Amino acid sequence: MHRIPAKPLAAVLGSLVLAGSLTACGGDSGAAEAKTVTVYSADGLKGENGDGWYDRVFKDFEKQTGIKVDYVEGGSGEMVQRALRERSNPQADVLVTLPPFIQQADSKGLLVKYAPQGSGEVAAADKAADGTWTSVVNNYFGFVYNKKELKKAPTTWEELLDAKYREKLQYSTPGVAGDGTAVLVKAMNDFGGKDAALAYLKKLQANNVGPSASTGKLAPKVDKGELLVANGDVQMNFAQSKTMPNLGIWFPARQGGRPTTFALPYAAGLVTKAPHSENGRKLLDYLLGRTAQQQVSEIGGGFAARKDIGATDANATALTHLMDGVQVFEPDWNDIDKNLQTYVDDWKTATNN
Repeated sequence: MHRIPAKPLAAVLGSLVLAGSLTACGGDSGAAEAKTVTVYSADGLKGENGDGWYDRVFKDFEKQTGIKVDYVEGGSGEMVQRALRERSNPQADVLVTLPPFIQQADSKGLLVKYAPQGSGEVAAADKAADGTWTSVVNNYFGFVYNKKELKKAPTTWEELLDAKYREKLQYSTPGVAGDGTAVLVKAMNDFGGKDAALAYLKKLQANNVGPSASTGKLAPKVDKGELLVANGDVQMNFAQSKTMPNLGIWFPARQGGRPTTFALPYAAGLVTKAPHSENGRKLLDYLLGRTAQQQVSEIGGGFAARKDIGATDANATALTHLMDGVQVFEPDWNDIDKNLQTYVDDWKTATNN
């Protein structure tokens, strides 16, 4: 039985410019181009109504520097695959994804070394040892449920096998979405290995609506009652809950066990041969600056990546309370990066996806 070693520890598209400013490769090459920076990012940090962390920091960054942020959003795996397709003529300057896709991007040579200002305050576990990526927002994996329909949150994986969840449960696709891959990672930890996890997920498939490339699209369905349960992550779902009153966050446990989760940070890196690499560096510096980091909980509903940011706002207090009693484990990301395709292929076989 293969076991992952553990150690203690909305789909909104922004402006996309594919002409003019994105035609250069390997460096800034014109006055117009020098005023843009393109970000490929996993969903979750941009608000449904323009009120997310990205919305604020991108606006402030442009005001401070005059550099416009062109934003492209999708699942973590989707963004890495797009960057891979474009590697001979890169279009993105900064790539932001969840693990294990940031490690995948690194291993495929998509990122270059750059230590943003403030990255010295980021814990070693939350940045690459070789300096190719750094977490900008800390986060944890979780699930959501409809508080109006269920009244009480589920507590265990086993509960989700109940017939009342048939066609009322959905999780995003492992290998495509970062949070979807996290379902597989958590199940492998909680059930004690790959085989037991896949045996459970095979049973769960009877209730699963089907694949979803983006986790951010699931929470609105839960809030409306189209779904009763879906996967997500604390930062994204906490932010969404401000405008989705029926959304509740929970962490599955094995029957008789403690609820568990693991860190699932938004990690950012500078793209190899980025068309506007200097602007990419400036944006990474800004994202890890004290002002932007102080706003992570206050505006974004997440956890600051910098250890020296002691947030005391109402959101920070609520997030701390939410994590009470939840056991945090640390996946072996090197193992997952190395064997991800095998794990995903085995999941597809087990669930007939």
